[in-house]
Amino acid sequence: MQKNFSYPVKIDELNQNRYSYVLDADDAELQDIKQILQVEDVKKFRGEVFLKLNKKDNLLRVWGTVEALLTVQSVISLENFEQTIKTPFELFYDTKATYKDIRDLEPGINDEIPDVIVNGEINLADICIEQVALHLEDYPRAEGEVFDFSQYMQIEPLEVDNPFAVLEKLKK
Repeated sequence: MQKNFSYPVKIDELNQNRYSYVLDADDAELQDIKQILQVEDVKKFRGEVFLKLNKKDNLLRVWGTVEALLTVQSVISLENFEQTIKTPFELFYDTKATYKDIRDLEPGINDEIPDVIVNGEINLADICIEQVALHLEDYPRAEGEVFDFSQYMQIEPLEVDNPFAVLEKLKK
């Protein structure tokens, strides 16, 4: 599938300035995002992304905010409803590391492990889509919807045998 929503940034072309990007998806791009996220519809998708390269430490900091207006299907009523996701994010990339280098690290529990840059570039659109995907509900339901188990199963009170009933029978 040819991706329309793509904003690649070549790392070699960056200097140590702070860069800012605004990604607003048009109608064709919204359809691509809909297929990627596997939702009923994407009505709005906007990302504000900032980059700052630290050549001394070989680190690229990527941060910003992503906002999306989605139409998703409730797993309870099977009705569509709108869901707004607005989420800030912050990522770090090691500009010199390979997957082997990252695998060989022995980080502590609170250490931030940087991502790896593949083929000398990152795709800002992919980063924004990933952030929205991370905040999608696995089992979406409209606000206030609650699954009522009682209408699908009959609950009968359990008869609990008295454990001392056997002793009562022996006594007689």
